[in-house]
Amino acid sequence: MPLRIEQSHNPTEEERQAILLPLRAYNAAQAGVSTPEPIALLVRDESGEILGGLYGRVFYRWLYIDLLSVPEQGRGQGIGSTLMQMAEDLAREKDCIGVWLDTFDFQAPAFYRKLGYSELGQIADYPPGHTRFFFQKRLISDA
Repeated sequence: MPLRIEQSHNPTEEERQAILLPLRAYNAAQAGVSTPEPIALLVRDESGEILGGLYGRVFYRWLYIDLLSVPEQGRGQGIGSTLMQMAEDLAREKDCIGVWLDTFDFQAPAFYRKLGYSELGQIADYPPGHTRFFFQKRLISDA
């Protein structure tokens, strides 16, 4: 069967799913089935409004931290470190091998290094003039 490649100028969710489903099937055949499990730790004010927190997902026994936001008025009070410790504790409860995340040079690479995360790599000029860093922290060494 001849194949052709075309550009979709306004990609739809249906097109995304058409690409994703066979990829997921292949990945499951190679590495086993894993269903992403979201986690969230919320920072609220006294009225209950969410001002920040941590959001991630456990997938293939690794916790990926997608978002970490500490409200301005909470910075320097250990909230970020507490969120990360709580996330690592959750990852251990879920028998995760480790935690991984990415951050920009204008965000918190030094913070993650201080917490014991090791740099996996970086992309220079992403965004232009800045660097995006990738970090991991293994929670168990016998994986």
